[in-house]
Amino acid sequence: MVKTLDLKSTLNLPKTDFSMKARLPEREPQQLTEWENTGLYRRILESRAAAPLFVLHDGPPYPTGEIHLGTGLNKILKDMIVKSKTMSGFRAPYVPGWDCHGLPIETQVEKELGGKTTKVPPAEFRRMCRQFAAGYVERHKIEFKRLGVFGQWDKPYLTMDPHDEASIAGAFIDFLEKGYVYRGLKPVYWCIYDRTALAEAEVEYEDHTSTSIWMRYPVAECSRGPVQPKGGFYAIVWTTTPWTTPASMALAFNAGIDYVLATDDKGDTYIVAEKLADSVATITGLHFTEKSELFPGSLLEGAKFRHPFLDRTVPGVLGDHVTLEQGSGIVHTAPGHGAEDFHTGQKYGLEVYAPIDDEGRFVEGLPEYKGKTVFEANATIVEIFKSRGHLLAVEKLSHSYPHCWRCHNPVIFRATEQWFIGLDNEGLRQKGLDEVDNVKWLPAWGRDRMHEMVEGRPDWCISRQRFWGVPLIVFYCEACGKQFTDYKAVRRTLEFFEREGADAWYTHSAEELLPAGTKCSCGAAKWKKESDILDVWFDSGSTHLAVLNEANGLRWPADVYLEGPDQFRGWFQSSLLVGVGIRGHAPYRQVVTHGWTLDEKGAPMSKSRGNTMYPKEICEKWGADLLRVWVASQDYTADVRISEAMMSQLAEAYRKIRNTFRFALSNLFDYDPKRHALADADLWEIDAWMLSRTSALVGQCREWYENFEFHRAYHALHDFCSVDLSAFYFDVLKDRLYTFAPNSRGRRSAQTAVHRIANALVGLIAPVLVFTSEEVWKHLPHLPGDSESVHMAQFVSPASLSALDADRSANWDHLLTVREEVLKALEPLRADKTISANLEAHVTLTASGKLGALLRKYAAQLPALFIISQVEVEDAPANGADASELKIRARRADGKKCERCWNYSTHVGESADYPTLCERCVAALKEIESDGGLLAGSAKP
Repeated sequence: MVKTLDLKSTLNLPKTDFSMKARLPEREPQQLTEWENTGLYRRILESRAAAPLFVLHDGPPYPTGEIHLGTGLNKILKDMIVKSKTMSGFRAPYVPGWDCHGLPIETQVEKELGGKTTKVPPAEFRRMCRQFAAGYVERHKIEFKRLGVFGQWDKPYLTMDPHDEASIAGAFIDFLEKGYVYRGLKPVYWCIYDRTALAEAEVEYEDHTSTSIWMRYPVAECSRGPVQPKGGFYAIVWTTTPWTTPASMALAFNAGIDYVLATDDKGDTYIVAEKLADSVATITGLHFTEKSELFPGSLLEGAKFRHPFLDRTVPGVLGDHVTLEQGSGIVHTAPGHGAEDFHTGQKYGLEVYAPIDDEGRFVEGLPEYKGKTVFEANATIVEIFKSRGHLLAVEKLSHSYPHCWRCHNPVIFRATEQWFIGLDNEGLRQKGLDEVDNVKWLPAWGRDRMHEMVEGRPDWCISRQRFWGVPLIVFYCEACGKQFTDYKAVRRTLEFFEREGADAWYTHSAEELLPAGTKCSCGAAKWKKESDILDVWFDSGSTHLAVLNEANGLRWPADVYLEGPDQFRGWFQSSLLVGVGIRGHAPYRQVVTHGWTLDEKGAPMSKSRGNTMYPKEICEKWGADLLRVWVASQDYTADVRISEAMMSQLAEAYRKIRNTFRFALSNLFDYDPKRHALADADLWEIDAWMLSRTSALVGQCREWYENFEFHRAYHALHDFCSVDLSAFYFDVLKDRLYTFAPNSRGRRSAQTAVHRIANALVGLIAPVLVFTSEEVWKHLPHLPGDSESVHMAQFVSPASLSALDADRSANWDHLLTVREEVLKALEPLRADKTISANLEAHVTLTASGKLGALLRKYAAQLPALFIISQVEVEDAPANGADASELKIRARRADGKKCERCWNYSTHVGESADYPTLCERCVAALKEIESDGGLLAGSAKP
């Protein structure tokens, strides 16, 4: 009797609510809300309460404007570190922070005030700055959380909070007390537009066109040099800053350079470096007709020269900064307007003269330029040289020039009274250099860069002439002007800061801040406060002192700092110096550096170029997980590129990963790991082999996560999903998953392997695909006691997946190679239409020796492995030329096509009950019937 049956209903066809379409821009915000409502971050930390601690200290961004792609890259990388460490079994809190003081905030508030801070008292101005910063902190929080970044968002650290300001001020007092800090007159970078000193870290080099001039200084006396010639006698000088010549106090020569006296066709003689004489003649138009014997620059030390337009005689001095790279080999020296000039001036006792005010205007000098800014005065001073007959040539020079990091205007060097940290005071520099060698650097070149930065940097100018920041806690006696150095008494100010913040400096008198009755050694008891504030790099460089403590569940030093390459002269360096200065060690054990974000052509992103892509825009179009894939897909230690085309490609890669999970989930619809999981010994060998391959992947990825090599982990996971699973293993499993009886050992073996593989992969991908991994986790069958969220789980142990010994694993590696050859052998049959699908094929394999034995051993499993209907294994002839050679013959399969599994078999038609089915499907239906899973249909005679 033929049994009628809906064959489709007997198949285990995939079922899942896990959508093929990700719809990330829509789903991700919903997931964020759920995490927020359930307090996921808090629960993650609770689940790791007894775990070893891992500390990443967040480098604080400025709370201004929309976060840009570089900031998004930075925050996502930090989040990947924290999440991978959490899933590796660590307790890894993340306390985000913001650097709330300084020019970025002041500039915005000044715009609101029309550019004049004098419109409001300092305390009110600070209140406005605080309000502005707080507003952007809240906006940034939303944007960072949208990226899937977990952290202590309800209680971040802010450098403007009272505790943090007290900590920063306390660090400054520590530096004072340890003897690192001094006040002195030195040239510093000065922005005439923002009217403040700048540290090296606040200066960026940009293209600039300067007026360069060739001028001559008359020689007044040159007793040690060659015989003074007849006629005019001059030194040729070149400069790109004509405005500095009113402050010229000497002419510098190099003792090791050879000079000549070059006489022109008018009878005037010029001192010039011998190797530069011809180029100078070409540029200036001078025609030298005679040159003296060479003489060393050392003979010009002590010579006297007359200033070209001021009533001043300047000496000849020596300096190694004078080179033959360009110019004349003679440099005019203005100690008030250059670091090298200043050091030369200190050596020779020259006056440090800088006759300009905070806005860069000349307050002294000739009527022609007095009152003008330095850049306005350039043209005027050139005309003065010309009118006095001492201008030899004028050129426009395009070169890299220091600009203010904030307003992007050119800066100047200006000597002013400032507060400095002396890098060589108390051995601070050497302590820093020693600590550089105790830190792990990724990439390794970071060690050399930091070493060079610390070794070559000048003293750190830490004072700023602004209001929005932490004031320098310094008191002066109003009677004698002496600085108060009873630091125990000075520290009483910190109590006010803890309660009221640094605003207390502006709302309390000095007498209120100091202990009652505090007197100076001169007997006076009236005090005045320092008006300068600290450099914001001192603020951010001190944050580890306020943040890395038990109150935040953290410890000092941090395990890792991660920022961009500009922080070698910024946060990395300031943190190092503060840490070494106060606690004797670097505040970090490892420093990781990421590159810049570039467009598809390799150009830096900027609004002016119109090539920017913002994280918010990417999240709205593709989703945060796609942005995270972009971060993980590239080696972030180099510069990283992005474009619309690249994002589209990554979206396709994401779909492959998502569909891999979807296949797994859709074939686990009737699988309960507690009831249906098989022991390793009961698994089919191919399933045990794939678990072992997954074990190797887990081991590799965990090692890459340990080393923060996220791009390696991501690509390995993507390739495993695309190649090992989707293109091979899952394809092989379809027949067994769909056609075998639901409770059969073969199907449960497949499901056990699929479940364990999916469970391992979802954990490994979770630090990257934050939202998608949680979605997968919700659909994945779980054992009692499993974590509620994938982000509370731990990475699977490689050992837990090692289900097959090395010898049998090697067997399957060899069989996989055979499979590749078999598939190649089928291509001609498909091409000539002999077969239209591989299931229509019959393959005969001929081999002997070890390969032949291997094929015979696994002969029954080869059709499923190759996804063909029939495989025959033959021994190679004894007299074969190569006993190890594999020969493959392919033809059309024998028998008929089974209506249920589509395999071809010579046994189709043998069953009276199911005449259109093969022997495998008949057995499967009988097993289903015996399990009570199939209702008998009507019978036909």
